[in-house]
Amino acid sequence: MASLFDNTVKRLIEAAEYVDLDPGVLEKLKLALEMTQARLSIRMDDGSIKSFLAWRCRHDDSRGPTKGGIRFHPDVNADEVTALALMMTSKCAVMNLPFGGAKGGVKVEPRSLSNTELERLARAYIRAFAHIIGPTRDVPAPDVGTNETTMAWMMDEYSTIVGKKTPEVITGKPVALGGSLGRDDATARGAYYITRYKADALGLKHGARVAIQGFGNAGQHMAQLLADDGNLIVSVSDSKGAVHAPAGLDVSELRAAKRHGESVTSVAGSAGVSEISGDELLASDCDVLVLAAVENTVHKGNAGSIKAPLIIELANGPITPEADEILEARNVLILPDILANAGGVTVSFYEWVQNRQGQSWTLDEVHTRLKTTMEKQTDAVCAYARDKKITLRKAAYVLALARIAAAMEALLKD
Repeated sequence: MASLFDNTVKRLIEAAEYVDLDPGVLEKLKLALEMTQARLSIRMDDGSIKSFLAWRCRHDDSRGPTKGGIRFHPDVNADEVTALALMMTSKCAVMNLPFGGAKGGVKVEPRSLSNTELERLARAYIRAFAHIIGPTRDVPAPDVGTNETTMAWMMDEYSTIVGKKTPEVITGKPVALGGSLGRDDATARGAYYITRYKADALGLKHGARVAIQGFGNAGQHMAQLLADDGNLIVSVSDSKGAVHAPAGLDVSELRAAKRHGESVTSVAGSAGVSEISGDELLASDCDVLVLAAVENTVHKGNAGSIKAPLIIELANGPITPEADEILEARNVLILPDILANAGGVTVSFYEWVQNRQGQSWTLDEVHTRLKTTMEKQTDAVCAYARDKKITLRKAAYVLALARIAAAMEALLKD
């Protein structure tokens, strides 16, 4: 199976067929602007020293400072970080944000560390990469395995290094430290807004049956938003297993189980709820399949089993290009990741703006701005798809490439 980076480059190359651009643009995007690796050595609670590999990739800054999360995960590697940075470049361009793409990571199982060890690791990361990041150069955010507390430690460490409080260097912080209201559910809310906005075009009716693969932050919030809007969440999965209920699952019960450190499978056996496999969830008889887990979960080996006529990508790269072709041939509509999950980086942009201006927006202001932005850029993607007779994914990459090319080419003009 091709890597996430190769898949993303392939999609850019395909998009280039629909954009009149200088060949040098695509050549630049195939390689990262800057990739740095560091060794983070911290003292463990038992007094020993342990070292961890860490990376920060700045993919492209043609449209502005680079932006992207930092993930703590045992499977993080340089190729994954580079691929996600490339996706962030495209995502920021689709949303027309004045950012390029970046990503960071530490190869670690965060659940194996104590809270104090996590803090030491977070601060060590900033000390190692302080020369790379900055409010007008590279702005990190949380990702898999990190959260607002991690960002608070990182922001505080950077502020200590530069000798002044610098909240705008990091987004996804606690509200008390300059974080934005509405950041917690922004990824899911952005997808929810465009799903509701384009419901008729997507063939969605009230009371749609929804299956959600992945019940982390984005998956949980998406489930709650869709359930509150009158839809039935019929299947849900996490890393431990999956559950199914034809009459609908109790989202509040599922979220409570996750808060107590339990799997969604803990509700299996209650009235109407049965345990199923992850493969069975993907093949659920439903109206909407939300992919909110990891990359490459839908591939040529299982794409043919999917029954949902609409897929929403909350995860990055959950469908391979080969699976795309199978699904397209079966007329399955896909809301692509670089559009559907862009609510997170959009509200991160709002946080950055608020910090730089010394402002604090209300939750209603954030939601209104997010809704307006998601709908506007969705219209732009849909227009490309309609005019060029291409899929929404290809249209999103065409729009991104056109905007990135415009910035790059503007520097080449006499």
